[in-house]
Amino acid sequence: MVSHIHKIVEDDFSALNQTVVAQLHSDVPLIESIGQHIIGAGGKRIRPVLVLLTSNNLGYEGNNHIELATVIEFLHTATLLHDDVVDMSEMRRGRPTANTKWDNPSSVLVGDFIYSRAFELLVGIGDMAIMDVMASTTNKISEGEVLQLVNQHNTKATEDDYLEVILNKTAILFAGACKSAAILAGANDFIQGNLHQFGLQVGMAFQLVDDVLDYSGSSETMGKNVGDDLAEGKPTLPLIYAMQNGSSKEKALIENAIRHGGLDHLDNIVETVMGSGALDYTKNRANQCIETALTCLDCLPDNEFKDGLAAVADAALNRSC
Repeated sequence: MVSHIHKIVEDDFSALNQTVVAQLHSDVPLIESIGQHIIGAGGKRIRPVLVLLTSNNLGYEGNNHIELATVIEFLHTATLLHDDVVDMSEMRRGRPTANTKWDNPSSVLVGDFIYSRAFELLVGIGDMAIMDVMASTTNKISEGEVLQLVNQHNTKATEDDYLEVILNKTAILFAGACKSAAILAGANDFIQGNLHQFGLQVGMAFQLVDDVLDYSGSSETMGKNVGDDLAEGKPTLPLIYAMQNGSSKEKALIENAIRHGGLDHLDNIVETVMGSGALDYTKNRANQCIETALTCLDCLPDNEFKDGLAAVADAALNRSC
């Protein structure tokens, strides 16, 4: 999906991967084992790539963008380890989750280690404005996770409730990646603001498409189980829309699934969601986010890195996994 984007920042991307591996070093073998397990599973590195593209677009000439990109990747990795424990997930990127292969306490504690290593790297960068962005970003991510937990099994959750969750849980790290890279490159407040908004909108679209794929994708291409969100009783936008626009019988079916979780009626619910137009509606909402995101790039210099940022936006919208 994104190999052509990686090629734009090929040397930096290679340096990022080397730094990620090097910075996972620990004298505690279990930390390295779990860290290498989740990092080694692959992933598209979209969030750190945003740092590389943004800093290069704005003419940054130092080396700290590699460390900053590593920070973003580590924050994302730590949240995955914690999320899989909270959600009791069994598969991630086509492999058993760390909590399945080891146990919940190990996953949580190694997630904590990776978080703390990220902030060690931030101290090395030594920019208080970037530190402020990252501190605020991680705080918002935590709020988003708690909001999602509060809304779990909530049949009264609205579209606005859902959007607030994904803004904090997912989109804010995309935004933080772009804005912190702009700060590193010495961009003015106007450019920083536009890049923050670009990242926010791309992140929103990314999660919206993820929620579409939960009903239209496959376990093989997605690397996780189809219907995972439904099994956990999460009221995502496709479910919310289908409840609002379906028949009373269909509404009752979805409400019961959200309230109790599980996959007992997965086939019927997927059929209901697809028949209601919920997936098209959700995809259209994602498309609106990307249209907004692309306008935020107008203030940037025209070069291959700007094209790369636009390509990330397109990839977030049109991905299949």
